[in-house]
Amino acid sequence: MKLIDIVAGARPNFMKVAPILEALETMSEADGLAYRLIHTGQHYDKAMSGSYFEQLRIPEPAVNFGVGGGTEAEQTGGIMIAYEKLLTDRLSDLCLVVGDVTSTMACAITAKKMGVRVAHVEAGIRSGDLSMPEEINRMATDALTDLFFTTSETASAELCRCGVAQQKVFFVGNTMIDTLFKQRPHFKPPSCWIELDLENGQFFVLTLHRPTNVDEKAQLNAMLDAIVAGANGMPIVFPIHPRTRKTLKNGSVDASNLHLVPPLPYLEFNYLVSNALGVITDSGGITEETTVMGIPCMTLRDSTERPETITIGTNELVGTNPSKLSPYLERLGAGKWKTGGIPKMWDGKAGQRIVEVLARELG
Repeated sequence: MKLIDIVAGARPNFMKVAPILEALETMSEADGLAYRLIHTGQHYDKAMSGSYFEQLRIPEPAVNFGVGGGTEAEQTGGIMIAYEKLLTDRLSDLCLVVGDVTSTMACAITAKKMGVRVAHVEAGIRSGDLSMPEEINRMATDALTDLFFTTSETASAELCRCGVAQQKVFFVGNTMIDTLFKQRPHFKPPSCWIELDLENGQFFVLTLHRPTNVDEKAQLNAMLDAIVAGANGMPIVFPIHPRTRKTLKNGSVDASNLHLVPPLPYLEFNYLVSNALGVITDSGGITEETTVMGIPCMTLRDSTERPETITIGTNELVGTNPSKLSPYLERLGAGKWKTGGIPKMWDGKAGQRIVEVLARELG
């Protein structure tokens, strides 16, 4: 029996591992494979972590490192120390990491130093922006990876351009979209749906958490002012990230149509997204979900590691200059937003494909 460590530590990870775990439990190809689910505790409050395990029916982790908060270096060190101890007690045959968070990089490095092969789900995506911690995590992880699972042909091509052997790269699709397809029938309205008297297609969803947008009070206030002005009085539902709340405590934005709500569980958040007129965000993963749901999306970043959401999907790259947002909101209000499509292999079967490859590679 081959043992696979599957690592999850932050909100996007949970959505990406759920289809892989389900495939391991149900597919005949998974015979001979066992897994050990590891929760690093990088997201440690219930709104950012626990509810995702419950709603997505992810099994209880075999271990939770409970690293909690702290700086990037503190979290990285805590995860590496805890994972090294776990591998010392029982060495796995493969460490499977997903995405680009601190947990991804920390466990990949530790596994490789302990002689354990590494598989990376969502390998090869690049923004080209080294000011993003996630970009550094992606590059470091891919430098150590043995099996590369990609969400797009662009990502596969990037890996080959960097010298990765083609036989190690597997274009499998997007496990986060697997979860979206599975859970979409179960979306349910959050309490704010009734409290704010929201109507289908008559509100915006806003998320902001990246340092360039939220760490400086002046930048955050200017961005919120631009969003409020461009919404023309339409409600803006803003599930606020803990990082953003810290800055906003000292902010000066006060608008009757800007509604701050706590971080929402997966089913409730995506209910809002699926019924919104549009989404304004600096998240990468949300641009993938809006693309599949056909919801207009404006990304407040200067680069993206998911170009297919723009070239194929419903996303547009606005930038971090608040003055650039107005034309996009005007276009949406005029009913002139582009009609998007769904990228190749985003069909709900990525988890199955990954497990088929693992069974071959570890058999």
